[in-house]
Amino acid sequence: MQTDKLVAFIKRIVAIEEHELQLIISKCRSKTISKGKLVLRSGQIANQYYFIVSGGLRFYYHLNDQENTTWVCFQNEFFTEISSLHPQKPTRFNIQAVEDTELIIIDKKEMDLLYAHIPGWEEFGRKIWEATAARMVDQLLNFQTLSAEERYLEFLQTPELLQKIPVKQLASILGITPNALSRIRKKIR
Repeated sequence: MQTDKLVAFIKRIVAIEEHELQLIISKCRSKTISKGKLVLRSGQIANQYYFIVSGGLRFYYHLNDQENTTWVCFQNEFFTEISSLHPQKPTRFNIQAVEDTELIIIDKKEMDLLYAHIPGWEEFGRKIWEATAARMVDQLLNFQTLSAEERYLEFLQTPELLQKIPVKQLASILGITPNALSRIRKKIR
């Protein structure tokens, strides 16, 4: 299991003792997900936290026979499907690998145990969820205040996103049609 990236990620966020890191790592397992495979299917209940060692995932849902991508995450991101995990209710999302993806997984019951016994880990969780909430607020505000072209220009700041997800999914994240995205891209070139 490639835990060095996770350890480096944790150390960037909180100060934590080596023996505590070893306990955290002992609760982890790794899994490789092939491109196109689901990590979580709509209707399932999320019971795991994930750290992306390599690769990327997208969150999407179906509405009117159409896939709507809402979120993507890549290497060195720690996440869960929080709207399912915390209340333990079925998720509305599918989480799919956009490329071959290596994950480090911590089960909810293990995460709860780590939170209870390692104060630095509880701080880690708080900081992760604060950063995620801020990212979601930014995305929501961008939808309400920026034009589609301005939102696309924001996405240009994340080249990995543009390289790894198809135009149709990028258009969905931006809340526009693929044709509208093509027009914006032509205009900007």
